[in-house]
Amino acid sequence: MGLNLNDKKAVVAEVSAQVANAETIAIAEYRGIEVGDLTVLRKKARESGVYLRVLKNTLVRRAVEGTQFADLAEHMVGPLIYSVSADPVAAAKVLNDFAKTNDKLVLKAGSYAGKVLDKAGVQALASVPSREELLSKLLYVMQAPVAGFVRGLDALAKQREETAA
Repeated sequence: MGLNLNDKKAVVAEVSAQVANAETIAIAEYRGIEVGDLTVLRKKARESGVYLRVLKNTLVRRAVEGTQFADLAEHMVGPLIYSVSADPVAAAKVLNDFAKTNDKLVLKAGSYAGKVLDKAGVQALASVPSREELLSKLLYVMQAPVAGFVRGLDALAKQREETAA
């Protein structure tokens, strides 16, 4: 059953609100995916903070009109699932990781920082470590010199204890 005009306006408003806060949009064709697999994908998206929906392409085109994602409209053809996130890599990572295990999900395109990405671009974006991973690596790098200095002082103290005894 089709949506009436008020329902369509509500969907466009909902998608527009998500797009307004988004850094990245990734789209994939989902033809032939079983309901159970789609449920797993939605669960992973929720855990990652990604807005994931199957939407009518015309409604999404209206929602992205006048935004940095407007150029993505030309790729909105066929049965698509939309992944939208404020995290620059989360939307691409969720779809890419799922596509690796399910060959019926085909990455089509994406958009990041006002640039339209092809399938390879979305895969490259998905391979970038997440913000949390990058912060933990930065913290490790910042702590390494201090930790090495403390280990050196400890070894010096042990050496002096041994020579004194």
